[in-house]
Amino acid sequence: MRIWDINPGYLNRQSLLGEHRELHGIVSILVNGKKGYSRHPETLRWLGYGWALQQRHRLLAAEMALRGYTDRTPVLLQSRPGIWPDSFIDEPGRQFAILAEKHREREPGRIPFPKDAQQLWSQHKYSVLARDVPLYKNLGRKVSLMKPHQDFSDLANLLSGTIRQQPTAGGLQNALQHMWGYVSDYPNVSGNRVGSWSLQKLLTEIQQRTMANREPYLTTSTALGELAAWLPEASTTFPDHLVES
Repeated sequence: MRIWDINPGYLNRQSLLGEHRELHGIVSILVNGKKGYSRHPETLRWLGYGWALQQRHRLLAAEMALRGYTDRTPVLLQSRPGIWPDSFIDEPGRQFAILAEKHREREPGRIPFPKDAQQLWSQHKYSVLARDVPLYKNLGRKVSLMKPHQDFSDLANLLSGTIRQQPTAGGLQNALQHMWGYVSDYPNVSGNRVGSWSLQKLLTEIQQRTMANREPYLTTSTALGELAAWLPEASTTFPDHLVES
């Protein structure tokens, strides 16, 4: 039983759907008082953090949607809104190594496991931009000075914590406008002017253009999936050719 703390984009199909099932298992234990795995460390660290479980589920569902799955099993827990567990089975920086070994010689996730701090930063930069512009600028400078093969565990921990924060509407708009620049030249099938789009519409258009054209930078961006989980009007319903229940 495992709920990861790093972005779901790093999970391959088996791990992504596996975590989705296990998260629902933990929810069932907490809601229905089931004894199986009730004392498991993973269950215990989520005890009393219903909102965080719900949000992790939204992140999983958003990533699943990018890969063509439709989630029809929402989590409706609200305890301690805005608060995440402060403990880990393994810190986020360590989770990359664990998952890399777990995925060895198996299909990859959407986002490759980072080989250095620069790659890790490039994957997270628009997620950070949506939340904290000064941090975005500061980290960009610091990461550029880090040496190849320098340990980036502290950076991974910081990034994972930062993107657990609720982005503001202005932050979302700023990040999406930067992301739009990568796909704006692809054909516009909607016929509407970009300026009239809602944040949801803009993100959906970015997602669809990115995945259809395999735009290399955004395809490996955490923001491509996770920002959808923070939009109040967000829908993670995509075509029904694959359904995970």
